[in-house]
This record gives sequence, structure tokens and C-alpha cells, in this order.
Amino acid sequence: MTSLDKTPDAPDAPDSPAAAGAARERLVAVRHEVAKAVVGQDAAVSGLLVALLCGGHVLMEGVPGTAKTLLVRTLAASLSVETRRVQFTPDLMPGDITGSMVIDSHAGELSFRGGPVFTNLLLADEINRTPPKTQSALLEAMEEGQVSVDGTTHPLPRPFLVAATQNPVEYEGTYPLPEAQLDRFLLKVVLPIPGRDAEIEILHRHAAGFDPRDVRAAGVTAVATGADIEAGQRAVRTVQVGPEVAAYIVDIARATRESPSLSLGVSPRGATALLRAARAWAWLSGRDFVTPDDVKSLAHATLVHRLGLRPEAELEGVDVAQVLASALGSVPVPR
Repeated sequence: MTSLDKTPDAPDAPDSPAAAGAARERLVAVRHEVAKAVVGQDAAVSGLLVALLCGGHVLMEGVPGTAKTLLVRTLAASLSVETRRVQFTPDLMPGDITGSMVIDSHAGELSFRGGPVFTNLLLADEINRTPPKTQSALLEAMEEGQVSVDGTTHPLPRPFLVAATQNPVEYEGTYPLPEAQLDRFLLKVVLPIPGRDAEIEILHRHAAGFDPRDVRAAGVTAVATGADIEAGQRAVRTVQVGPEVAAYIVDIARATRESPSLSLGVSPRGATALLRAARAWAWLSGRDFVTPDDVKSLAHATLVHRLGLRPEAELEGVDVAQVLASALGSVPVPR
């Protein structure tokens, strides 16, 4: 029997429930692989998996030394996909990311040479250390999955994920990301300083010879592939969203727009982002429907970077996360 003779319900059909379930098991196993090199930071790992399944991107913020770069490198090692890293610096140019036209010495004509953005997993390290012009070079790639140079469009590989790290904006030598680019990140994940027990475990691992520059030596192996990610993306699109859950998401977005502390509430794009993230989280949890708890679990990471405080609220020391928590608390949870 050829592949064309197989029915869609065959156990090994690409979109069959069995194939989707196997892909989910392999993607969930990624967490175990990452834990071999990174202690704690479970929320960040889950956020990266959710973003992969949504075709979105993740902004990770934390003070230096909280394993932001190590986390992304370990994720890449646990996935059989192509990965590249760009260290963002003040003198980085847009063409250093997207690519540029170069002279082909053999043909004697200009040809396009793709930059590091032509990969499956791009680690944009310390993205807020480069000026806004270069930051914006990622906008089209992140939103459209393509790069345009000299009027020609070049599609990016699939799957495609930008995992960007940044230091807190109050650190010297940083450039705040423009609102338009912040809105292109599906999730913003803050990596905290680990707790005492986790930090002791980190020191034990280093004392035993762990080298963060060689995650393979820690036993990290590739347990999922790009095909698993794409199978998961197709399965996530079939997760059901009830009308009461959709209304709950809209009510949360509207509550942020009505907050007196905010000059910028959640846009319809932000509401749809929360819907996508909740569907991915539900699928990873083994369900084919979204619950209000899925929405609440992803609301902070999906929405907090899309909000803007009023100047007077900033002067009063109001925190965006507090305002979002208040908005969430004001919306009745459907039962």
C-alpha cells in the first residue's frame, strides 16, 4: 500500500490522533531534557513550548546570570532543528540579522545572502542592547515569516521561533523595545533569581563538573523534531474554545482598556494571542478544549508586555503586573 492509499484515520497518518498524541509526548519530554541543564525556570520552558506550538515568539527578561541564554541553548539541543544565535550590540546593523545583497565573484552579479534569521530557532541575545532601527529589522520576520531585501521577499524556514533575551530596562546601555515590536512577542517571561534550594542545586552541579557551554555533556539529547512541532501546531488549531471562554478573554481585554491606571490596554491582537496560547496550553495538558484556568494561567505572560501605564500611575509606583492582576480579578470566571 502506498502512502496515497492510507486513510486519514490510519494510526500513522500525519494528522491522526495517534500521531498528534505521539508528538505531544515528545514535546512534553523536552521539559525533562531542559531540566538536565537548567534548574527551575519551569514557567519559561512551558512558555517556549507554547510559543513553538502557536508559531509565536518569546521575550525573556531577567538580570544577568539567570540562565536566559542557557535555557534557549538547551531547548535547541533538545529539539532536532536548526538554531542560530545573534549577540545584539550597539553597532549591530539590520543587514547583520536579515542578510544582504553581495557580489557573487563567480557569476559577477549581486545575489542575496541570508542572515542568521534564516533558521528555525533564533536566539536574539540581549535584544535591548541594540538601537531601535536594528530591533525593528526583526519585525517583518516575526510577523510575516519572511524577509524583504531590495524588493524581493525571502520566506523563512518553518517552524520559526525568535527567543529574545533582555536585561531589565533600567540597566545602563539598554534601549526599550518599541510598542510595535513588543506586540509581536506572543509571551513575555520573567526569569526570577532562583530560590535557595534551587541555587544550592546549581552549585552542586557546577562542583560536579557541569559546563554551561556544553549542554550535550550534561546528557541533553534531541527528543523532538520540527515535524513534531508542526504536527502539534496543526493539532492545537483543532482545540475547541467554548463561547463562554471566548467571552471571558474579551472581558479581560476590555477590563484593561477601562483601567484608570493604563494608557494602553489589551488590543484585539492581544486577545487573540491569549486565545492561541490557551489552546496550546490545553493541548499540552492533554485536552482538546480550553478551560478558564488555561486562560488565567497564560494571561500574565501573554498580556503584561502589551500594557502601558499612565505617567501619573508610574509616579505613584504602580506596577503593570498589579494592574493586570486587578483587571483579572474584576472579571467573573465562567463556570
